[in-house]
Amino acid sequence: MKKILLIEDNFEIRENIAEILTLANYEILEAENGKVGVDLAKREVPDLIICDIMMPQLDGYGVLRMLSGNTATASIPFIFLTAKSEKEDFRKGMNLGADDYLIKPFDDLELLDAVEMRLKKNENLKSGFQKNADGLNDFLQEAKGQENLEKLTSDKQKLQHFKRKQTLFLEGNHPNALYFLNKGKVKTYKSNEDGREYITNLYKDGDFIGYLDLIEDKAYRESAVVMEDAEVYVISKDDFFLLLHNNRLVANQFIKILSDNLAEREDRLLKLAYNSVRKRVAEALLFVEKQYAENAQTQESQVSISREDLASIVGASKETVIRTLADFKDENLIKSQGSKITIIDIEKLRKMRN
Repeated sequence: MKKILLIEDNFEIRENIAEILTLANYEILEAENGKVGVDLAKREVPDLIICDIMMPQLDGYGVLRMLSGNTATASIPFIFLTAKSEKEDFRKGMNLGADDYLIKPFDDLELLDAVEMRLKKNENLKSGFQKNADGLNDFLQEAKGQENLEKLTSDKQKLQHFKRKQTLFLEGNHPNALYFLNKGKVKTYKSNEDGREYITNLYKDGDFIGYLDLIEDKAYRESAVVMEDAEVYVISKDDFFLLLHNNRLVANQFIKILSDNLAEREDRLLKLAYNSVRKRVAEALLFVEKQYAENAQTQESQVSISREDLASIVGASKETVIRTLADFKDENLIKSQGSKITIIDIEKLRKMRN
């Protein structure tokens, strides 16, 4: 049973709304003013909040500000109730992050439709998206509906085709778009003064690329190049920030992606700094397998990557990596043919001593 917090200072209106929602099989928490409502929200963490704007002690805008600043309550769908229909009130509420607006008087059907729609959209956004073009489109459409963002139209998510070795962006350039890899493989890398590359990440179908520098509004700290022919959705900077700044759930999604990726990258950098070359080659193979395994099985899986790119992940010379792969082949850990490497014993690679 979904839990709804109703914050309304008028007793008759509060009781009437609570009765309608109870009959619709929702659990209702009632608060007679904003201060009580904020305390209840933090303690109970409801699935949705319905809040009047004009109240004593703490008005609806204040309630939304306080709850938006709290991690536990920031993503709860929020519906404003007001007797005012002025455009300025509507805009102020939406700018603060409200998800919907009901103008008094409203009928039972309007109320129930608004509640059902917000709960459904919230569940869809919480679950994320399928990592393909349809999933991305569904996710953006849900986010658009959350805020009535008419400016964010689907024709702005442009699908572009990139050939192998084509550049998405270069280190030092300023970001103006978010990239969503629909199909293909992309690597990001940094270059030293001698022009030697170190691969910082590998991207596969369903990954976002370049969002960290875009969010921080800083020049790219790495370059991105296509490893095989790719389909990429290029989402404009304005459209991305429109979503990020106006939709708490969308922002939370990207924060989660960002934190997961940063933690993984930090772990790989530590291994690069302290592990032996042999251990680093094993870790690199596991990393490539995780991203690009072509026929994942219980015992064996195959990946395709050039020796140059593998050396750029390991942080060693191509010759050193080739010698180490030859050792792995002799030990029956892998077998190889051209750029294709079949991992025979993934567990031994994982447990390899440093």
